[in-house]
Amino acid sequence: MHLVLRLDDVPVRVWNERGAELELGGAVIGGIRSSYYVKDARPSRTVGAQLHAAASLPLLGIPADELAERHTRLDDVWGAAAASLRAQLGEIRSPDAALACFEAALQARLPRVRAVHPAIAHALGSFDGLAHVNQVVASAGLSHRRFLTLFTEAVGLAPKRYCRVVRFQRALAGVCAGEPLVAVAAHAGYSDQAHLTREFQALAGVSPGAYRHIAPERDHHVPVDDGSDFFKTARRASPKLGS
Repeated sequence: MHLVLRLDDVPVRVWNERGAELELGGAVIGGIRSSYYVKDARPSRTVGAQLHAAASLPLLGIPADELAERHTRLDDVWGAAAASLRAQLGEIRSPDAALACFEAALQARLPRVRAVHPAIAHALGSFDGLAHVNQVVASAGLSHRRFLTLFTEAVGLAPKRYCRVVRFQRALAGVCAGEPLVAVAAHAGYSDQAHLTREFQALAGVSPGAYRHIAPERDHHVPVDDGSDFFKTARRASPKLGS
């Protein structure tokens, strides 16, 4: 999950995998997701933060699953405080000072006493270490149903889908490092290279080979031009797109 505040007049515009377009204004919550999306990448003066898993309830007061797989206007959650913070940040010219102000604003919204459930904190650490979901659930001391509810509310994705995203993150790091794809698949926990390719295509929208050919400057952002198959499909679904 991430928060983004654009400090100029360029709104956040995104398209989902079906080609549906959303214009989201200047302050946005991007929920945790296991699917890709396309965004307008015009240069913009921006401040933002990527949040740790399970930060949604303490910081935003909303279960993460209500924000997952989509973008939400920050003013729908914070009200006038979002516009006020954006205006305050817009007056600060130093990037370091703007980040410090933004961080202070986030810290001020955290309640003094509100912790992540111990079973969820344990699970997040275990899943990062390649532990099996059923083993973690069994060690949590909760029923499977109760654990699933707590985890999904805190993180935004069910445990198995969350682990799928974490595994993809490991694979992405290996692909970016130039490791052989067979080795990437083995180290990340895939059954074979074909499994890696299917998952990479599903979560990133491109194959590992195509990703390497593109060689994006930032590992989580792949450029898509207006002539791509994505936009051709989106225009058929939405004639106003690109007008």
